[in-house]
Amino acid sequence: MQPRDRSAFARVHLLREDPDLGAAIPPGELGWAVEHCVVPAITIPRGSWSSEQQLPAGGIGYIVLDGLLVRRVGIDGRFGGELLGEGDLLRPWHGDDPTSNLSPTTGWKVITRSRLAILDERSTARLARYPALFGAITGRALDRARRLALMMAIVHHPRIEVRLHMLLWHLSDRWGRVGADGITLPLGLSHSLLADLIAAQRPSVTGALGKLYDRGLVRAVDHGWLLIGEPPGEFLEIQEVEVPGAETPGTDLREGTATHPPFRR
Repeated sequence: MQPRDRSAFARVHLLREDPDLGAAIPPGELGWAVEHCVVPAITIPRGSWSSEQQLPAGGIGYIVLDGLLVRRVGIDGRFGGELLGEGDLLRPWHGDDPTSNLSPTTGWKVITRSRLAILDERSTARLARYPALFGAITGRALDRARRLALMMAIVHHPRIEVRLHMLLWHLSDRWGRVGADGITLPLGLSHSLLADLIAAQRPSVTGALGKLYDRGLVRAVDHGWLLIGEPPGEFLEIQEVEVPGAETPGTDLREGTATHPPFRR
């Protein structure tokens, strides 16, 4: 399938869909910017996704408006995974270097039906009237890199159940909902996907979940897990590592509401 013509895509008001992007725009310009920043968008169903089949390359990339995707990278039969969701910046065609000394395999899978805003060359020209937007979009890329660095620290822990416990708490920063019994993490992730995320084998993840259940730290709920008690001590230490010049993201702990993603300022 060839990339579709631009006119075939839906149109969305980017700053209505993702108001945090416009937070740095001066108040006197924000109303006009909200109306003016209209970009194409596409809805992607669950399942395997080959971005080259549907989306035109060029411009800034794509911002996830809603949904959940995973990017898998494998070398010599071993895979790692990166979970991406609302607000993340994607450039699926970028970074696959055919001259690399390693030959990784990459692939995308849509976990839940997703919508992507397409910031192609024409959209980029439209957004260029508001320079503050480019700082916000660049921040999304930096946030993604910092989360990957944190994941690298998590997967270095020798005990798989601790890795898994840290991962679930890490994901709760973005997708968790605080309730009377703990933090609900409403993500229907398979054991195989969890294994990719923490650099383990699927049977080991199944066993590690059992240990967390037995210790009363995690409970299975519909389409996800309930996290009980406090994050593991090692994870607290990782979170407290300061990056020079970096802001510490806030967390919304109001009962029944989702905690703010790290890119929300």
